[in-house]
Amino acid sequence: MDYTRLGNTGLRVSRLCLGMMSYGDPSQWEWVLTQEQAEPIVRRAAEAGVTFFDTADVYTGGASEVVTGNLLRDIFPRREDYVLATKVYFPVGKGSNDRGLSRKHIHAAIDASLERLGTDYVDLYQIHRWDDETPIEETMEALHDVVKAGKARYIGASSMWAWQFAKAQHVAATNGWTRFVAMQPHYNLLYREEEREMLPLCADQGVGVIPWSPLARGVLARAGSAAAGTARSGADGRIDYLYDADNDRLILERVAEVARDRELPAAQVALAWLLAQPGVTAPIVGATKDRHVDDAVAAVSVELSEKELAFLAEPYRPREVRF
Repeated sequence: MDYTRLGNTGLRVSRLCLGMMSYGDPSQWEWVLTQEQAEPIVRRAAEAGVTFFDTADVYTGGASEVVTGNLLRDIFPRREDYVLATKVYFPVGKGSNDRGLSRKHIHAAIDASLERLGTDYVDLYQIHRWDDETPIEETMEALHDVVKAGKARYIGASSMWAWQFAKAQHVAATNGWTRFVAMQPHYNLLYREEEREMLPLCADQGVGVIPWSPLARGVLARAGSAAAGTARSGADGRIDYLYDADNDRLILERVAEVARDRELPAAQVALAWLLAQPGVTAPIVGATKDRHVDDAVAAVSVELSEKELAFLAEPYRPREVRF
């Protein structure tokens, strides 16, 4: 496993981040694994050198955070041996204040997350989306207070417009508050709209980039395969929202071609392409089988040629922004 700094911070993370959304309460999402089922997969990732783990309070009603905390405490000898990230924004209850990025909800949410995770702090606390109903000044000051209280070491953000991210950073800098050190965008071979503004902004500002859905919810991993979709793909309506089978066909064919030429799984090729993109720190990879971990770890060592990188990227055509 390779390691790198998260943006321009001193925090070192593995080049892969294990996404913990796939673990928690299967009664809420049928494709989710229980703690017992997830344990060997998370342990396999840790033994391969993965030290970076990402979850959110909204994943299966908080159960993902509970499972994440239990597994990481069991697998790692010390809290200092891994980097833990979680998020806040989406509804976690029925109350009108159980959502969003108000001062009230942020302070309640971080305490609830820490309790579920069973830890005194998270390394990276991220806003899951932009909140149109709360002034960004209120949000950034509340996040700054979370950091100063020792409940989070750093803060980050997820999918939003580049102007919104720039505004948030400006507000923080102007007031002497903590700035975001990481951006979690939607980015993969089938969706590259973030290359226009967000990724250049992050590069200019020294912000780490940790893409979600690096394999396009498994679509890229199945490139060139006649195998049926997974339990998740069959139940995930957002696949059709985020991707277009007709427009993506040529990209998938090229992923399959490079995979055949290299005698590699398609997942390794798609991840290797993403890892080679400027500014990308650590893709957030989901894993519900051992081979998912093995492919992701192996991809870190796959070096695609400039010709292969260009061949994979060339068919892409602009599409609607999808968060």
